[in-house]
Amino acid sequence: MSNTITKRELVNKVCAELDGAYTQEEVLQIVQKVVEEITGALSQGNKVVIRNFGTFIVKEVKPKVGRNPKDPGKDVPIPARSVVKFKVGKTLKEAAAKVAL
Repeated sequence: MSNTITKRELVNKVCAELDGAYTQEEVLQIVQKVVEEITGALSQGNKVVIRNFGTFIVKEVKPKVGRNPKDPGKDVPIPARSVVKFKVGKTLKEAAAKVAL
């Protein structure tokens, strides 16, 4: 069974690891700024690489025709759109492979 770690819990863990070198508010601002920078870079079409963790990239999904589950005979056009993809880095991949499910 997996647990979810929220941003607040992440901030608390980082604060505990740093033995009070930074306040929770300072760490929260840093985490929020990192998220904003990643979001900003991706919104400009840039790739974000965090070595050994992974790579965020924006890919275009081509338009396609889907089906309406309530009316399977009816075609529904799905327009092209941009989506964020994440490619796992080596260190993260190795750590995840050790998780018992």
